[in-house]
Amino acid sequence: MLEVSALGWTVTIGVIVALLALDLTLGVLRPHVVGFREAAGWSIFYIAVAIVFGVVFANVYGWGYGTEYFAGYIVEKSLSVDNLFVFVIIMTTFAVPERFQQKVLTFGIIIALILRVIFIVVGAALLSAFSFMFLVFGLILLYTAVQLFRHRDEDPDVDENALVKAARRFLPVTEDYVEGKMITRIDGKRMVTPLFLVLLAIGGTDLLFALDSIPAVFGVTDQAYIVFVANAFALLGLRALFFLVKGLLDRLVYLSTGLSIILAFIGVKLVLHWAHKDISASVPEVATPISLGVIIGILVITTVASLLKSRKDPSLKAHAGSLRANPADHQHPAQH
Repeated sequence: MLEVSALGWTVTIGVIVALLALDLTLGVLRPHVVGFREAAGWSIFYIAVAIVFGVVFANVYGWGYGTEYFAGYIVEKSLSVDNLFVFVIIMTTFAVPERFQQKVLTFGIIIALILRVIFIVVGAALLSAFSFMFLVFGLILLYTAVQLFRHRDEDPDVDENALVKAARRFLPVTEDYVEGKMITRIDGKRMVTPLFLVLLAIGGTDLLFALDSIPAVFGVTDQAYIVFVANAFALLGLRALFFLVKGLLDRLVYLSTGLSIILAFIGVKLVLHWAHKDISASVPEVATPISLGVIIGILVITTVASLLKSRKDPSLKAHAGSLRANPADHQHPAQH
């Protein structure tokens, strides 16, 4: 069992908060259009920080735990790319001006991190108290994988987001973005801006992604500390990664298929782990190094196949995938 001291937790959280504050400063206090060079530089920085942390962590606590960290980080990073897909859809739907997109992304990442911390605490407590939760988490991931594969050529319907629908119904909304404010006053009347609706849409999306990503990362490690740091470092680089891969996302035509296979694989791994613990020790388990190899292999094959396919047929457009059928897509079938 991994034992991380209170000092270790404090230092880790301090580093993550400092990086988050840096992101907040860059994205909110200094709104500007992000160029490719800036996005590439910050993406490399955050990935390097995650790798350096992983190497230091592995040298302190052993490469068994280090492998679990890197497997968890890669799973969360790949799921976060799909998260970015949905961010692009939301920003396009609401026509968010480029200079405010950093602000939206930064707040979206903060919301995601808070939600995931809550789910990590709850998930770790459930797994510790009830071993059958490994079975429950595994079945959740298998269901998610099947739904994502079935609707891999669809996009989530932002207009059907319950939070956005409620806000539009009960709150007065301005026509424009009012210089990036979320709440403003017009003719003495307090109103919310479209930016407020965008954050509601992203918050609702983050909630759904947290429900999927936490069982997924618990599939490669049952250590709450590793789950937390893998999520935190995967999310911290999202703001820069968004601007780096925004143009590339449309070409990842097999991303949803690859993610559905990864979720299904981890779901099976969790079910086998439950069966090994609760039914019979003769039931085989999937070792973490094998999991890491399979996940990296699927991501590499998915990316290469996507780029080859989109090069062969430039008219193809990738989709984020959806967990349920989108009525609009049945009225206007996706173009392949």
